[in-house]
Amino acid sequence: MDAYLLSLIGFTVAATISPGPNNVIVASIGAQRGVLAALPYILGVAVGWAVMILLVGTGLTGVLARMPALAMGMRWVAMLFVLLLAWRIATAPLPGEAGGGRLPGFVSAVLFQWVNPTGWLLALGLISAWLRPDRSLLAQVGLFALVFALAVLPCTLAWTLLGTGAARLLHSPRRLRVFNLAMAILLVVSMLPVVLDLRQDV
Repeated sequence: MDAYLLSLIGFTVAATISPGPNNVIVASIGAQRGVLAALPYILGVAVGWAVMILLVGTGLTGVLARMPALAMGMRWVAMLFVLLLAWRIATAPLPGEAGGGRLPGFVSAVLFQWVNPTGWLLALGLISAWLRPDRSLLAQVGLFALVFALAVLPCTLAWTLLGTGAARLLHSPRRLRVFNLAMAILLVVSMLPVVLDLRQDV
């Protein structure tokens, strides 16, 4: 394995295991329903990010650069989507409860990557830093997408296990509800840089 690939893998692992909206969501799902319940969302993150990297790497950024209103709209949609996810996390039924909100799954995860500013920044940074002009564009972008998709699986799984472990330590339904509320608040707080940026652009 050459230094180039090792560097790429290091970047993807660091990017996907760091705290962010996706990891907060899977930790919350793990705390509420366990690891198996989080797997659809984890797979959705992997697929959504891989497709985004493929499209960004093959020219989608040029379209957004020519249509700033579309880019701005996507950021507002991202904030609204995060608020919806936060509400679903905060109001999700605790283990043993009936009813309540439905937790985000595969489709939610795929769609969220397209309005997640963190995802866009990572995709742009990845393409800018690791794309080599002397090699095939499609082959490189395909490699980037594959590496990111594979890195997402263990990194988000680690956060899911963290949430599951936290739920076991919390014991009482009241403490678990507080944990859910904390996760929902953390999810919203993780988007504050986006909100501040939007206010500057208005």
